[in-house]
Amino acid sequence: MLEIKSNDEKTPARILVIGVGGAGNNAVNRMIDENVEGVELIAINTDKQALSLSRATTKIQIGEKLTKGLGAGAKPEVGASAVEENREEINDIIKDSDMVFVTCGMGGGTGTGAAPVVAEIARNLGILTVGVVTKPFSFEGKPRMNNAINGIAKLRENVDTLIVIPNDKLLQICDKRTSIPEALKKADEVLQQGVQGVTDLINKPGLINLDFADIQTVMRDKGIAHIGIGKGSGDNKAVDAVKTAMESPLLETTVNGASDIIVNISGNVGLVEAYDAITYLTEVAGDGANIIFGTVDNDIVGDDVSITIIATGLESSDKGGVKITSSVNRPSSVISNDRKTISQPVFGNKPKAGAQPVPLNIQHSVQQPVQTQPVMSQPSSIQAQPVKPATNVAAQNIQSTAHAAAPEKKPTPMRNNGQSIKIPDFLKRG
Repeated sequence: MLEIKSNDEKTPARILVIGVGGAGNNAVNRMIDENVEGVELIAINTDKQALSLSRATTKIQIGEKLTKGLGAGAKPEVGASAVEENREEINDIIKDSDMVFVTCGMGGGTGTGAAPVVAEIARNLGILTVGVVTKPFSFEGKPRMNNAINGIAKLRENVDTLIVIPNDKLLQICDKRTSIPEALKKADEVLQQGVQGVTDLINKPGLINLDFADIQTVMRDKGIAHIGIGKGSGDNKAVDAVKTAMESPLLETTVNGASDIIVNISGNVGLVEAYDAITYLTEVAGDGANIIFGTVDNDIVGDDVSITIIATGLESSDKGGVKITSSVNRPSSVISNDRKTISQPVFGNKPKAGAQPVPLNIQHSVQQPVQTQPVMSQPSSIQAQPVKPATNVAAQNIQSTAHAAAPEKKPTPMRNNGQSIKIPDFLKRG
């Protein structure tokens, strides 16, 4: 279902981005570097020295009595207790806001422990609350990963929508020459894209406008979300841009199976181009997705286009089953667990009615059991020979093949001074 929103006036919404802990504070600083507009930036930390490096307009040191300004020591329980000291202060600062993004790096102490409490404060005030967090690299060890998993579970209980960025995904898009700060900046770009996409939709004018009520429809109580921004140019620019927005290589999610999707198009796009892009998105997401479509005016010049997608209602990170491919008509090669068939294309050309799935001919390389014949069933013409020790399995196999190909020769009886030698039974072939 496609809904087009058109409004003459917009009421600016108050949107906050709260960075909790070291990684959260760094994300806020990078948003300042990118001149993200239309939001208020807040930094929260137990570490007084780290907090002093933040350029956020509002800084809150939590747990001063508990930690003495020395941080949480990678203990989430300390972070959770520290933020309780400043619950009322945080409540007073955010109470008049319409939307709050809570961002942190999961696995440490302050972010993992305090972020769920900050989100709880916001949500209890009726504020639309979105979590954007990272999972640690696998090489950081199981204890840190377990802390992260537990922290994400607690945060999910206290946000309307959650976006999780696995740091391991950075290894797939960065080469060996990419520095650590540059790599982590790419993860922060997901937060930046999500925040900028929402603020543009709400605050910037456009021919087809979206308001904050639309954002709430898509993001209120929706669980796991997928956010992406794509850019395109040329003859197929709109479809190319929507593909890029759908792929989001740093996320584990796709738009498959989303319940609600907001699409915002910026730039010079014709009606047919917009139709192609939205049709492509609908075929991938499914006919049941509620798609709200809008446009905004921006500074894009020339023939370029930018498309923002916010897809929500994804029950789990692997819902939908496939990643988006680079070709519109390329079928999905997903093999079901219960039968060996190739599924019909997920998008592109529709299969004809009544078409049956194409059976997949899979050759199983299974070694059949070797059948042995009893000695009595062998031809009497074959004489017993001594068995040589199997010192080399490969050589033995080669020898066996050679014997099978060559004509059989009757063995020459072994003699000692003209007398036949009797072969012991345990050396006879059998």
